[in-house]
Amino acid sequence: MTVTLLNAAATPENSMGWMAFLMQKYANLFWEGTWITLYVAVIGTLLGFVLGYVVGIVQDIVISKEDHLVKKIIYHIMKKVAWVYVEIFRGTPMIVQGMIIYYGLHQADVKITSITAGILVTLLNTGSYMSETVRGGIKSIETGQREGALALGMSPVSAMLNVILPQAFKNIMPEMANTFLSNIKMTSVLNVIGVSELFMTAKTAGSTYYKYFEAYLVIAVIYLVLCFVFNRLFMLLEKKLAGKQEYVLAAEYMDNQ
Repeated sequence: MTVTLLNAAATPENSMGWMAFLMQKYANLFWEGTWITLYVAVIGTLLGFVLGYVVGIVQDIVISKEDHLVKKIIYHIMKKVAWVYVEIFRGTPMIVQGMIIYYGLHQADVKITSITAGILVTLLNTGSYMSETVRGGIKSIETGQREGALALGMSPVSAMLNVILPQAFKNIMPEMANTFLSNIKMTSVLNVIGVSELFMTAKTAGSTYYKYFEAYLVIAVIYLVLCFVFNRLFMLLEKKLAGKQEYVLAAEYMDNQ
């Protein structure tokens, strides 16, 4: 009788109690899931940004009539490959991409861990969406900026790296932040290939006591906190990049003297 009373007393009586119980009992598991979620999201997103910039620049290449025939052919091939890549990864779900890449590589006798496959899927998916964002950011810069840089003797590559991209970066910063926050949440689909991220953690913790609702509430709070914190950090970065808003034009300054 005593044992029965103790077990009853130890059992939480409501959802909040079960949430606290699961967080305490599986604290290490939730921490590990949070770490893996951030690891896959951060590495995959950063590499995806690099890939997106490269693909976006390739898509923005202007093929002129004066270019050599070989150069034209190479540019056409690069632009076509970039177009096919973007269409495939923007036109298919990330969960399907994960299954194809992970099991496809294993079927081809390429040994890859689930976490590595998750990072690969994240970076390829991010790159496809970021390439369009980068291309749009480049298009938002006035053509006079490029023409002026070329008139000063800069090569097209130097003009792109030193004049166009720094300005485009500020314009696409909000979209980069949104992409990263989305990737934090989208890592949840990678549980289908065995990545032990937050969703997999909740599934494991909830299955022990059949308290899936409470377990998923726990990770919902964790996701919310992560996105809130990183969103504020990106807002601070945007404000830093924007610079000071209070300034006086040189012409106005001279008129006031």
